[in-house]
Amino acid sequence: MSESPENNSFFRKWAMRQYWRMQQSQAVVGLLLWGTTITLLVWPYISWRFTASCDSGLCFSDSIIGIPSTYIGLALIFFSVMFAVLTIGFLYDQVFSLWTEWRSVDMERNPYVTYALSPNWVMMMALQAETLKRTSPDDEAIVKQADWYLKWCEQYTEGEMFARAVQRWDADMGETPTFWFTSDDSMKRARETSFEDEA
Repeated sequence: MSESPENNSFFRKWAMRQYWRMQQSQAVVGLLLWGTTITLLVWPYISWRFTASCDSGLCFSDSIIGIPSTYIGLALIFFSVMFAVLTIGFLYDQVFSLWTEWRSVDMERNPYVTYALSPNWVMMMALQAETLKRTSPDDEAIVKQADWYLKWCEQYTEGEMFARAVQRWDADMGETPTFWFTSDDSMKRARETSFEDEA
């Protein structure tokens, strides 16, 4: 028996939420892992320079101003790695400007920039459409387009984001009114929606 689309969607959203949570610390954790891993990989190749047996090339004493030179050597490697990462970041940003293309692709893949509406956009679009409709009642083309905008807004009152917004508005400002572009049933469904991540 195949898995229902609702269950599949629920699992995908749950998995992406966990991924998002891990991703929040990714930048810091990634830098620390890169730094420590490369430091420990490089250290065996140069550690002999920080011992008393070093007799050629660049050598360091066993301790420098009372600090074991091993610690100083490890710190130098670690901060060299961090500087290299910073240099690559500078080139990525200032020289090649790759972030502009990355942002372009990111926007193209974001449904709330292309076709979907977040609760804030729903409210603004519906208000503008209704204003346009009322100020141009004799223009059939404008009225028709305004009705299309309102239908678009109504479509996104059935989603989880709008339900979250309604519940938050209720909590912050008292009961949210039924807006002109939606219905009492839709508002009721929004209030009755439960969110598994808040259970």
